[in-house]
Formats: sequence, C-alpha cells, structure tokens
Amino acid sequence: MKRSLLLLLSGSLLFCGKEDPRYSFETTPVWSDEFNYSGLPDPKKWGYDVGGGGWGNNELEYYTKDRTENARVENGKLIIEARKEDYQGRQYTSARLVTKGKGDWTYGKIVVRARLPKGRGTWPAIWTLASQSDLSKTYWPDNGEIDIMEHVGYDPNRIHATVHTKAFNHVIHTQKNAQKVIPDAMESFHDYAIEWTPASIKAFIDGEQYFTFSNTGKGWQEWPFDKPQHLLLNIAVGGNWGGKEGVDESIFPQKMEVEYVRVYRMKRE
Repeated sequence: MKRSLLLLLSGSLLFCGKEDPRYSFETTPVWSDEFNYSGLPDPKKWGYDVGGGGWGNNELEYYTKDRTENARVENGKLIIEARKEDYQGRQYTSARLVTKGKGDWTYGKIVVRARLPKGRGTWPAIWTLASQSDLSKTYWPDNGEIDIMEHVGYDPNRIHATVHTKAFNHVIHTQKNAQKVIPDAMESFHDYAIEWTPASIKAFIDGEQYFTFSNTGKGWQEWPFDKPQHLLLNIAVGGNWGGKEGVDESIFPQKMEVEYVRVYRMKRE
C-alpha cells in the first residue's frame, strides 16, 4: 500500500508522498500558445466570453471581443488588460479568453506562466470549466470547475487553487482549496499548473505541489471530472469576491501578462 502523509489545509486534503505510478504526462505539449506573434490572440486557439456582470458574480466589467485594448499579444506575451472606461453600460472593460471548441481536454497537465495585476478590486483567474454540460446536471457547479490560480488584489500575493463540484463549492461553504503566498506574484512571472488524472487534481506553483483533490469514487456529485474541460483566462473587476473590500479606481489600467500556455497529454502506465 502506498504510504502518504495526510495534511489538512484550508479545508482540503493535501497528499504528500509518492506519486501515483499509474499516470504520467507526455513531455511535448499536445496544445500550446507561446505568443510568438503580435496582435489579437490566435483565433484558432482562443475565443471570448462576452458580456457584463460576470455570470452571477456581480462583477463590474464588460468582457469584450476582438478588442486589442483588452486582449492582445505583444513582445512575446499575451496581455489581458482591465481598463476604467464606459462601455456597454459598464464602467470597466476587460477580456475573458476561452479555449472552448479549440482546446478541450479530459485529464492532462496544464501550465500557465503569468504575472498578475495589482490593486484593490482586481480578480485575475486561470481556470477550467466543462466544455459540454451534462443535461442531467444543469446548474453550476454540477459539471465541475477547477481554479488553477485565483488572486484578489486586496489580499496581495496570496494564490488560491480551488475545486468546485455539486458537493464541494463556496455557496454551501464546502469548497476544497488551498492557498500559498508568493511574495512577488505581481512583479514576477510564475508557473501555475495542475496535473489532472482519474485519481486526483493537483495544483503547483513553480513545480511545487500545494494542493490535492482526490477522487473518492463516491459519484459525480463529488467528482464530475471525467469529461472534457476548457481553459479560461480573465481579469474581473470587483465582484462578490474581488470587490469585497471595494475597488480602487486609481489603479487602472491593470494587466495580467502570460508568457505561455502548455497542455500535456496524460499517459497511463
């Protein structure tokens, strides 16, 4: 039997010890964007979620499409920029890039190297959602959400990794998550990653594991993660969490910069 040390962290179970020998990952990405071009994000790889309000999060921005003010590639980096400006009845603009229909994966390793925005009211995220909703599970988060990286500007440099399911989510105060302070997350680039297998979802910063969510085999209410998910990158302004301590209007514009996105296929041993 595999021996592990079991720790309780932020309401989550963190497993430290031997890796599961059944699963590993290829060393060449099956999908990637190195941002070695200029202009709008590559339309073969990225789409947009467009609209205001944050789909229930009470965010202040309007997410735009094909607008370089909010999403562009320059100097080898993807720039997602939140701006203070009147647009479509909102006072802020931003972008929410998605790979849905262009990059959808069941299991794998996802690595995003990013530098985060700063200031009270910013809420950047690197995360995944189900690409195809099961009609028997019609409400969020029944189909599953994986937050690879979340950060709120009023709590500088504290990085969150979280898993949301029907059984485990913040609405009912059962979410599974962990936190790690990265002292220069807003000044320097770091690798934010997950390793997702049929057995678990593990989160890493710069290769150091700090969170594990394990598949207990108790059903989809706890583990809906055996179907394709897609990646999202965005900066929200305000909202239920990001705006909990208000928004400092003087800080804008603010950027999340991304050096690369790499997805590696899982292998079964």
